[in-house]
Order: sequence, then C-alpha cells, then structure tokens
Amino acid sequence: MSDSFRDEVRAWLAAHCPPSMRVAPPEISHLYGGGRRAKVWHPDQPAWCAAMASRGWTVPEWPVEYGGAGLSREHAAILREEMRRIGAQQPLFSFGISMLSPVLFKFGNDDQRRRFLPDIARGAIRWCQGYSEPNSGSDLASLMTRAEDKGDHYLVNGQKIWTSYGDEADWMFCLVRTNTSVPKHEGISFVLFDMNTPGVTVRPIKLISGASPFCEVFFENVRVEKTNRVGEEGQGWAIATYLLSHEREMISSLGKIRHDTDPGRRALEIFGTDGEGRLRNASLRQTLARYQLDAAAFRLWIEHGERHPSASAGMGAMSSAVKYYGTELNKRRNELYLDIEGADALLWDARGPAGEAWARNWLRSKGNSIEGGTSEIQLNIIAKRVLGLP
Repeated sequence: MSDSFRDEVRAWLAAHCPPSMRVAPPEISHLYGGGRRAKVWHPDQPAWCAAMASRGWTVPEWPVEYGGAGLSREHAAILREEMRRIGAQQPLFSFGISMLSPVLFKFGNDDQRRRFLPDIARGAIRWCQGYSEPNSGSDLASLMTRAEDKGDHYLVNGQKIWTSYGDEADWMFCLVRTNTSVPKHEGISFVLFDMNTPGVTVRPIKLISGASPFCEVFFENVRVEKTNRVGEEGQGWAIATYLLSHEREMISSLGKIRHDTDPGRRALEIFGTDGEGRLRNASLRQTLARYQLDAAAFRLWIEHGERHPSASAGMGAMSSAVKYYGTELNKRRNELYLDIEGADALLWDARGPAGEAWARNWLRSKGNSIEGGTSEIQLNIIAKRVLGLP
C-alpha cells in the first residue's frame, strides 16, 4: 500500500511540480503566502499552490471536508519525503496552517472550522499573529491590549509589535485582555478579526537586514464579533501556550538543510579538493563536517517525529528543543556561508548563485533565537518540563 502510494506521489510530482518550484527561494519571505494581497516572487508559485491544494496536499492530514487529503501520518510522511527528494518548494507558507489550524481543531467550534479552514488550506486567506506588545515580550501574560465587552461584540484598543507580515495579512489571531480583575493569566481571550476592520493601523518595522517582515499594529475601537472568539472568555492563555508549541515547531524548520542550500556544495566550488579528495581548506572542513553531522541528526529527528503516533497532537514541551536546535543550526549555517565566501560576502548587496543575500540573511538569522521565545527561555523549558530538573 505504501509503495503504491509512493509511486503515485512520485509520478504526480514529476508531472505537476515545475522545475522552478524545485529550487529553494533565496529568502524565506519569498515563499508563497497566499491571501488577498499575495506577493508572488515567481509566476509559477500560485499555480503550484493551487495544484497541491487540489489534491489536499497543502494540508495532507486534514480531513477532506476542510480542504485536506485525509492521509495517514505514514502517507503524509511519504509525501514530504518525495517532495524533499526533488527539492520541491513548500507550496504555501502559512501561519494559518502551522499555528492557527491546530487551535481551531482543538478549541474552535464547528462554524469556525467550516468558515476558516478550507480557505486556509487553499491559500485564500493569510493570517498574522497578534501576541507581543511593546511592554509584553517574554512576559506575554502582562499584555494590555483591551477588549471591552459590548454585548454581542468587543471593542479592542491597544498595540501589538513584531507582527510578522502584518502588512500582507488578511486576518489576525490575537490575544486581548477581557478581564482586569483576575490574575493576569486568567483575563486573556483569543479572538480573530479582519485586518481591513476600521480602526486597524499597520506600520512596517525596518530591520537591520534591510527587510521589513515585522510590523507594529495599532487598534482603535476595533469591533470584533464574539462569534470570532475562539474558546471561552478567559481561556486565551491556555490557547496561547498551545499555539506557541506549534509556532516553535514551525520556526525550527529553519534548521533543515536541503541539497541545494548545503554550504558544503558552495565550499567545494570555491576551494576545491586536496590530493585525498577532501575539501582543501582543513579548518573549514572540520567546521563544515560538524555542522553537516548536526544538521543530518536534526533532519532524522524531525523525520522520526513526523512518523511518531503522537505527531498530530503536536510536540508539547519538546517543541522548545526543536526550536532551539533548529534556530541555532540556521545561525551556524549563515556563519558558514560568510566563512566560505570571505570578505566579499559582507558587501551589502552581495548575493550567491541562487540569489542568496549573504550579509542580510546572516543579520536576519540573529533574530531566530529571539522570536517565538528566546533560546534562553527554550533552555529553561527543556530543563524543567522535558528533563524534569529542579
């Protein structure tokens, strides 16, 4: 059964995945995000997304009624393996898939699942996350964005910051304070609203890398219907922590290595081999070998997790481990690129053969160990909740 499915997948990908979609984009922001204001970095991206969505393969394990393919974990893993084999580009980079959908499946009601999940699956709606605030970063529970009860709706006032792709998103999933008379963790609710709602203002934030994927978002008397509250009022903290475990899994994917982004290939092109067929630069050879071994171990760990019986339920506290390891690997990879390219890579507009912006990607990678919870916070979670240390 598995062999026949693998053959089916392999044949379908050969027929429908264009050569342009078998190359990693130079930057993660160049992945296709879908939505009403979709940015298209290659003209084949929308068609590739539509083709995958037509099979339910943007979300292969979701039920068919919500736009998925209803695949088993084993068959979904085979699909991912075959995509990796040919270097197929992720058809849809979606916070709706990686973060919001687990929340809707666990905490949402039937109406919310029917309204949002099919559009998420086909890339018709793009989401952003309203969590961090100027004075509520690591201490997220201290957030002050207020949702005032107006009967059948809330009026939201406040501010969010570091909102990834807030200027490109159609909707936001957002934490708001609905009760100020209870302990801070108990007065938070989780709501959804359209970014075109009157009173929502978005301002991009320019990063040291020169890109502006983050935004600050302001709310002034933003009307949010109570039908768009997920879960019960005051249940937001439980929902937020559940979502964060899935966010960390998503961020950890930065550590995955693909054949066409392997720094070892670039090192061989530049330095060549010595008389014994090894990379000529001995110091770089050792650093590269350590990185490649760690990256291979990480890949095997992730692939094992994808096939584990509990995979569909998320990784829980272990998501902190994969987030920490994956983001640190990505930082090391970007350091390696600079070692390989040398001083020329530090030029602001220097780019690699596939359009990689060496210096800018290196600068951007520094934020990986901050977003989604700092590496220090992840290590604390690992110590307490995974290792059980006092």
